[in-house]
Amino acid sequence: MPADLEHPHPVVNATRARQGRWGKHVFWVLVISTVLAAAALFGAWGLRSGDLAGVEHTTGATTTQEAEQYSTPQTPVRQTPAN
Repeated sequence: MPADLEHPHPVVNATRARQGRWGKHVFWVLVISTVLAAAALFGAWGLRSGDLAGVEHTTGATTTQEAEQYSTPQTPVRQTPAN
């Protein structure tokens, strides 16, 4: 026997039939995942913030003479002609 042909049912178009409803569970999944993502980002920043702010870890020049070795002369920009 076909599915309930004797009982009336509401007729809706295809777009309305495909639309889902937002329940409270969807809201809580979004809220909790956003909070966890923010906590993970804050935790990663907190672990590395000391390294980001410190200059002790850089291996650049420490004296003026050392810094002068790395200087390069300024040259004009070279452009290739368009063909």
